[in-house]
Amino acid sequence: MDGDAVGWRGLNRANWDDRVPVHLASEFYDLDGFRAGAGSLRPFEAAEAGDVTGKRLVHLQCHVGLDTLSWARRGALVTGLDFSEPAIEAARSLAADVGIDASFVAADVYDAVTALGERRFDVVYTGIGALVWLPDIARWARVVAALLAPGGFLYLVEGHPFAEILDNVQGAAVVRDYFDERPLVEDYPYTYTDGPPLEHTRSVEFQHQLGQVVTALVGAGLRIDFLNEHDFDVFRRFESLQRQGDLYRFPPDRPRVPLMFSLRATRPA
Repeated sequence: MDGDAVGWRGLNRANWDDRVPVHLASEFYDLDGFRAGAGSLRPFEAAEAGDVTGKRLVHLQCHVGLDTLSWARRGALVTGLDFSEPAIEAARSLAADVGIDASFVAADVYDAVTALGERRFDVVYTGIGALVWLPDIARWARVVAALLAPGGFLYLVEGHPFAEILDNVQGAAVVRDYFDERPLVEDYPYTYTDGPPLEHTRSVEFQHQLGQVVTALVGAGLRIDFLNEHDFDVFRRFESLQRQGDLYRFPPDRPRVPLMFSLRATRPA
């Protein structure tokens, strides 16, 4: 069964529309802290992406815009795009609250080139937890390449696909097939933050192998500058993870496995 057969786009949009008010009120997103000047990016992201001052940056699947506006606080000229109208409305409101000049567009990521008026960007950013919602990685990579100006780069930070196949509690056993590309239809009443249950509880996710992501970007004409695999996560994915500052790692007596990866890919000049 493919993604279209299960209506992935409609189910996911309704589910993410529901998440917006929950996330805005959550401790996890801490909007009060953000309004007071805190940022949502981790130090390793800023270090890997480098200086973005004056660069035109588009954030695909930006949700309510915290990461987008955090890049703006680092000097980027930012645009955010997301398929959820409530999320985009929230991002615009937040930008106004904190006095940041930012553009936000409501559109499907696959329609980003047209929705953004054929503009080119110095940086395309895609953050944690975005790719699992897209069925066609090769098509996504072509969109990224079309959005980049010559010499511009994609900076991608994602959950490692290996972590997705481990058990949800301890992360100690492989319980899913790494190569299973069938859509996974979930029916779960809560989002990943604190807060009340959702009305639209069904969603559709897609497993992508790390090699598929890299190959798709190369196939779209981009040059891979680096691919880093990380032994930490930015949230407590498994109960066994221990907090270390803003990150979460397995205890010292546990074998380490990749929990996240980051990638930079450049469009040749």
